[in-house]
Amino acid sequence: MNTLTTHPLSTILEKLFSESDNSQARFFQTLGYLPETEQQALMKEAGGENYKIFYTRAKDHYMSISRDTGNLLYILCRANSSRSVIEFGTSFGISTLHLAAAVKDNGGGKVISTEFEHKKVVQARINMEKAGVEHLVEIREGDAIETLGQNLPEKIDFILLDGAKTLYHPILMMLENRMHTGTLIVADNAEWAPEYCHYVRISDNYVSVPFAKDVELSIRL
Repeated sequence: MNTLTTHPLSTILEKLFSESDNSQARFFQTLGYLPETEQQALMKEAGGENYKIFYTRAKDHYMSISRDTGNLLYILCRANSSRSVIEFGTSFGISTLHLAAAVKDNGGGKVISTEFEHKKVVQARINMEKAGVEHLVEIREGDAIETLGQNLPEKIDFILLDGAKTLYHPILMMLENRMHTGTLIVADNAEWAPEYCHYVRISDNYVSVPFAKDVELSIRL
C-alpha cells in the first residue's frame, strides 16, 4: 500500500485533476478570444519580469502539472529517498500532494512550498488537510525570492520549479548551498526558462537533460 494511490489522497487528487482539466480548458478558450497581439503580450508577461501581472490574472485558474508529471515526481522522490523537498509554485496543491505522498512513504519529512496568490494558498492548505498530509507540508505565501530566502533545512533532497519561469535561475542559485550530491531538480515547462536551462546544462555542478516534452531533469553532482 502507498499513499499516492490510497484514499483520501488519491480521491482528492482525482477531484483536483478534474477541476484542473476544466479550468485549463476555460483559460485557453478565453485566451483564444483575445487578439493575437494581446495573447503574445500575456504569454510574454508569464515568462518575463512582469510575471506577477500574469499570475494575478490567472489567480482563479489551475496552473498545474500533468498526471504523468505528477507520477514522475512521486517516482523520483521515492527513488531518491527524499525527505526534504522544496517546491516553487503550489497553485492549488496537485504537485504538492504528489511530493507529500512520496515524503510520507519515505518515512516522513517536510515539503516546503510557496505560492504568490492568497486564494490558492488557502485552498491548497485545505486540500492538504483533506488528504491527511498537512503535517508534512508548509505552504508559504508571497514572492518566492522572499519566502525561500530564509528558514530552510540545511540539506535539500529534491526541488520542484513550477512557477514564474524568470525566477527559475535565481531561485536555483539561492538554494545551491543547501543541495548535496544527488539532489534532484525538476523544472516544469522549462522551455520558457532559457537562462535556467543554459545554466544547468553547461555547469560542472549538474548533469541535466530535457525529459518528456516539458520537463528539465537535473542532478547535483
